[in-house]
Amino acid sequence: MIRLSLYGGFGEKGRTCLGLETPGARVLFDAGIKVGGADDYHPAIPVEDIPRLDAVFISHAHEDHVGALSWLIARGFGGLVFMTHETWADTPGMQRLYARPEDLERFHLPEDRRRLFRPGERLICGDLAVETGRSGHVPGGAWFLAETQGRRIGYSGDVVPHSPVLVMDPIPACDLVLLDASYGDDDQGAALRTAAIRAWLAGASEGCLLPLPMAGKPLEILALLDGDLAIHETMIAPIRAQLESAAALRPAAVTRIRAALDRARAWWDGDPLPRCPLLIWDGMGATGPSVEALARADAAGLPILLTGHIPPGTPARRLHDAGRAAWIRLPTHPVASENHEIHAGTGAGLVLGHSCEPAGLEGLRARIPALDVTARTGQQLIL
Repeated sequence: MIRLSLYGGFGEKGRTCLGLETPGARVLFDAGIKVGGADDYHPAIPVEDIPRLDAVFISHAHEDHVGALSWLIARGFGGLVFMTHETWADTPGMQRLYARPEDLERFHLPEDRRRLFRPGERLICGDLAVETGRSGHVPGGAWFLAETQGRRIGYSGDVVPHSPVLVMDPIPACDLVLLDASYGDDDQGAALRTAAIRAWLAGASEGCLLPLPMAGKPLEILALLDGDLAIHETMIAPIRAQLESAAALRPAAVTRIRAALDRARAWWDGDPLPRCPLLIWDGMGATGPSVEALARADAAGLPILLTGHIPPGTPARRLHDAGRAAWIRLPTHPVASENHEIHAGTGAGLVLGHSCEPAGLEGLRARIPALDVTARTGQQLIL
């Protein structure tokens, strides 16, 4: 028997979490939070089941995939945590930003419970053998393919098949694949969106604000920027650290990003707003220096460009809805044709999509008829 429990991210965006139970293992793939959530902030796993978990596999250190790790530990999780070296480096900081204070006090993950790996390694947990590969989403990001009882289940995490900056390994053949459906049926790829962003930047020649997450997307943005720019001081060292993950990156992109960093001016809270693009974190205005910077830019009439997910209720979303911030999605997830390509490569007969609202899943099914659009957080599947 193989039981899949959809604990978060199915029919919704955020708190991504998949449970997998076999006779020899109980594990989670990812443990995220939902920015702007209330009762649905954490995964929908019964609290009494948490101490029985053997392991959690974390795909990368974004809040919707790792933000609930402190919550799990505070409720009795004592198993192993599998993640890459890069993901572990960013995980404590992500807990400080998104964990509830009472849970953060309990966050402790000793070395003997950490299983750090590099994408491409094969991992073992009980009767599960888990293949891994590069995600193309962030340096150190990984997808997982679990094999047990002759069945193969592919979990994408967040992936980008054709990033101009990062490399993704193909997900191998499997019986069930869980796709990163973040963009639903949107099929405008990186080339179109990059051209649109460059055109917008050309029209903001007197300066602009670019709120971004700390990992992944800053590399994509820096690779397309020409000319003067400024970066919040606290982002510079983490970006340089991401460039050390050579196996995850395309060499030509690294050259462009290093050149952009070399000509960038460090910017600090309270400095005058610069007359050039200013990169700042986070991308939603929900935490970090972007909270104050968004308010200052808005008050000064400085153009603001949002390029990622902006959940309802966040400062970035409110500015966009009021017409005071532009939004051009720079793909850091698969567009519809890329998800079709991933599915075709796996040959999976069963297909689910995570990190997407129901309407987006319905649109994606036009590309992938096998996609089950009825899967929702709280449901279970038996294979």
